[in-house]
Amino acid sequence: MPGMFHALNVAASGMTAQRMRMDVISDNIANVNTSRTTEGGPFQRSRVILRPRNDSLRFISAVLPERLQPTTGDGVNVMKIEKDNRNPRLMYDPTHPDAIQYGPKQGYVQMPNVNVVEEMVDMISATRSYEANMTMVNASRQMFTKALEIGR
Repeated sequence: MPGMFHALNVAASGMTAQRMRMDVISDNIANVNTSRTTEGGPFQRSRVILRPRNDSLRFISAVLPERLQPTTGDGVNVMKIEKDNRNPRLMYDPTHPDAIQYGPKQGYVQMPNVNVVEEMVDMISATRSYEANMTMVNASRQMFTKALEIGR
């Protein structure tokens, strides 16, 4: 049986993960026109990879038979932030300092593989997930308050 604050811990892990997603999305949008980075080449879009957090269920799962396995999760963790390996966008601007000088792509500039529409959709998704977790925190708080009032 999970503890009294299990729901709060799950919601808090979700809020932390969604805040990280929003930070990465903001960085992607801020660098939508960065054609040269310190590593060389255009900025590459980043994305957050999440995974379920179920470390505390590992011991219980080894002891219980399959039909009695707990089905609730323990929240989510950020597994890693990885670069998106899609090809950079090509924009024709022969006067740009980063324009390709020779070959079939002469005059084109390699721009970041960031699509602002895709980033905005991801931002809306992260915001809605954050709000859902915040609603869970508020509902848990209200239940705890009612439980304390009953005990009086």
